[in-house]
Amino acid sequence: MAKRFDDKVVVVTGGSEGIGLATAKLFAAEGARVYVTGRRADKLDAAVREIGHGAVGVSGDAANPGDLDRLYARIQAEQGRVDVLFANAGTASADAKPLGLIDEADFDQIFNLNVRGLLFSVQKALPLMSAGGAIVLNGSVAGVKGFPGQSLYNASKAAVRSFARSWTADLKDRQIRVNVVAPGGTETRLMRDYLEARPGVEDALRQLIPAGRLGEPDEVGRAVLFLASPESSYIAGVELFVDGGSVAV
Repeated sequence: MAKRFDDKVVVVTGGSEGIGLATAKLFAAEGARVYVTGRRADKLDAAVREIGHGAVGVSGDAANPGDLDRLYARIQAEQGRVDVLFANAGTASADAKPLGLIDEADFDQIFNLNVRGLLFSVQKALPLMSAGGAIVLNGSVAGVKGFPGQSLYNASKAAVRSFARSWTADLKDRQIRVNVVAPGGTETRLMRDYLEARPGVEDALRQLIPAGRLGEPDEVGRAVLFLASPESSYIAGVELFVDGGSVAV
């Protein structure tokens, strides 16, 4: 049987763990030629083995323009095009910092990757993007919430959502669709580390989620594949919450 992404060239930034890795595995299982990036070579190598299906790992930092150039130069040489980009690489602050305690290093840490890195991950891919291609940006429920002490992260994810609106208009003549997947609390290593360092927070979080639990990376990944596939051919510029109902209810 034909698969949704047979022979499609798919790029997943930040694909060595968590949502990025889960999504890359789903794309590969659906026939895609997957390229994943990550900053740590050992974790990236392990991810490539886990993804299988001929996946390729390209070590680099999505916040580094030179690393992005190297990624796309390799794809140009090996494939000549990009059909789908999942701009997933991002970060969050380990410590809550309310307004009044934020310094320049905090700002740079969040915005260099979540905003600047995401922008150039997309822009540098455009010369390779096929007409009718799809771009999915990884946002967050934080983009529409006011979580205390997380104003930088919240604002960075609001910027991601805004990008999707503007880029949908910018790319309409090329028939390239741009959408956002916005996860809620998801069972990743980073989330688990955060919760274990803060007793009681997980129980409080679960009470805010109508589904009563954290999401799984695969559940976010399946939403990404939907937004990247022909099944969503008339969907553009949207923010799809994968959050167990926490924003809507």
